[in-house]
Amino acid sequence: MQYGFIKVAAAVPSVRVADCEYNLQQIENIIAMAEGRGVEVAVFPELCVTGYTCQDLFRQSLLLERAEESLLKLLDFTRNLDIISIVGLPVAVGDVLLNCAAVVQRGSLLGLVPKTYLPNYSEFYEKRWFASAHDIRPTEVHYAGGSVMVTPQPTLFRTCDGVLFGVEICEDVWAPVPPSSNLALAGADVVFNLSASDELIGKHAYLTDLLSQQSARTIAGYVYSGCGFGESSQDMVYAGNALIYENGRKLAEGRRFSLEPQFVEAQIDVERLRAERRSNSTYVNARHGHEARLVDAEVTTGARDFELERDVDPHPFIPKTADMAASCEEILSIQAAGLAKRLVHTGCKTVVIGVSGGLDSTLALLVCVRAFDLLQLPRKGVVGVTMPGFGTTGRTHRNATALMESLGVSVREVNIGAAVEQHFRDIGHDMAVHDVTYENSQARERTQILMDIANQAGGIVVGTGDLSELALGWATYNGDHMSMYGVNAGVPKTLIRHLVKHAATTVDEDSRLTLLDIIDTPVSPELIPADDDGNISQKTEELVGPYELHDFFMYYLLRFGFRPAKIFMLARKAFSGGRDGAASYDDDTIKHWLRTFIRRFFAQQFKRSCLPDGPKVGSVSLSPRGDWRMPSDASAAMWLAECDRL
Repeated sequence: MQYGFIKVAAAVPSVRVADCEYNLQQIENIIAMAEGRGVEVAVFPELCVTGYTCQDLFRQSLLLERAEESLLKLLDFTRNLDIISIVGLPVAVGDVLLNCAAVVQRGSLLGLVPKTYLPNYSEFYEKRWFASAHDIRPTEVHYAGGSVMVTPQPTLFRTCDGVLFGVEICEDVWAPVPPSSNLALAGADVVFNLSASDELIGKHAYLTDLLSQQSARTIAGYVYSGCGFGESSQDMVYAGNALIYENGRKLAEGRRFSLEPQFVEAQIDVERLRAERRSNSTYVNARHGHEARLVDAEVTTGARDFELERDVDPHPFIPKTADMAASCEEILSIQAAGLAKRLVHTGCKTVVIGVSGGLDSTLALLVCVRAFDLLQLPRKGVVGVTMPGFGTTGRTHRNATALMESLGVSVREVNIGAAVEQHFRDIGHDMAVHDVTYENSQARERTQILMDIANQAGGIVVGTGDLSELALGWATYNGDHMSMYGVNAGVPKTLIRHLVKHAATTVDEDSRLTLLDIIDTPVSPELIPADDDGNISQKTEELVGPYELHDFFMYYLLRFGFRPAKIFMLARKAFSGGRDGAASYDDDTIKHWLRTFIRRFFAQQFKRSCLPDGPKVGSVSLSPRGDWRMPSDASAAMWLAECDRL
């Protein structure tokens, strides 16, 4: 396991029913191939050594002996292989026959796991041949040249890198309380399922939903291997399902109904799963009383060079659902409902919002309008204030005014130039010096205007700052940093553009055209005078860095607590070649802005410690009242030192 990833595989070999020698050869071929590909654990189908559909042949001693001999040969074959292989076979334990999974590595039989729930309906009559794990007592079994404990208790296996995994067999996962639930609560990071499930109309969709939900419910990796073409006999057809999930997300899937063997592999992020579990108090509480027997795997010969093989989404905050419009509607509804509740609670029928003609204030204005429509209040209660200053361009001013007029809200304009100039004279600041005082004085003047107009109108000020700006501290303390309710506080910058673009499809034509032009306007606080052509001269991303990088860093730092080295590795993969609409960045650029993000994130916590209320929209939030509690004086030294070593 490197960077927290373990490489797993689900294999579906060619099978001849009751031909152990042939089946063993097919299994060995895949194991050898998987070892060469760096797979750490591979799972094969249920009873794959003999074939699942042997029926009453399972009562033949010759078949059982050949199965044991095949496992002995498999142990010899794996003697110098690091890969852990999980194969299915029948095992006689005293006076009962068990449907077992054998866990094998480097010539050792690490364990035998018996099936717990045996189907005895329709075309499945396993109770005719097999006993359940519930029917046995812990027993030491001499099998395949060694001794191993067979027990009804949950058994966990630990790889040399510390990854814990468990095994269940087919019907087990269909039970009301699957063994995998107990295994996960006892600590299993990954569960492997050896299966033999026939195909029926609609069954595959149900199966994939079941596995997705089980991996999500247990916050685990789930690797499933089901019997394939060679088992299709008499009344049943097997499609060869090979599936790999991680916390509800499908990572890999084989080709069903293939006449050829199937092999799918994926890297499961165990570190991510453990981070999810630690932050989920329900999961932590559910673990009480769940224990398992632990078996350690063999030590491997050495670490391989690591290469990330799975895709990494460069824009983790952008919804990936089939219906983007529905996702955007849901987000806008969350924002509007939060503001509506605040208005009902306070009895206010007026909100005041600064409208700059930029994306953030545009989204906040759209949310205000939606909230008023939801409450059936006249839109004139939304007071939009445009406050042109030294850096305001004609384009943003026109868009701000045009949007307010087309949406039917109240429009006010207060030019801040004279007031700020007077303020500069009062504090003795040279207007020719465009420093932080020059910029922040304008931001605080605008906030004072909004607060005072809200007093006049008997309303509240709605904030416009977004989640990305809060992470970077890109806000003027007690300036745009402050409001009575911040509707964008849970929305990252990369998502805002999508929300505004969606909103453009729901408004009148004049508003739509204005929104589209706002989307195309560079992101800027407009606190520095425009250039000689009247264009924006102060572009935020040239100063603080690309927001798509910062949102990526923020997601993995806050959502999973990943260290800089892993975030850098993921970013290299995500932003290589400009995939999925993202820009392409070289290593030095990613390192530079990652260091900038971490430095600013730590240094600017004091601004987040006193944020106004605002609705949580996604899985990442910086509210000091719940989601992110951090000392304002915490040192970034360790994180920055790791950045410097990249």
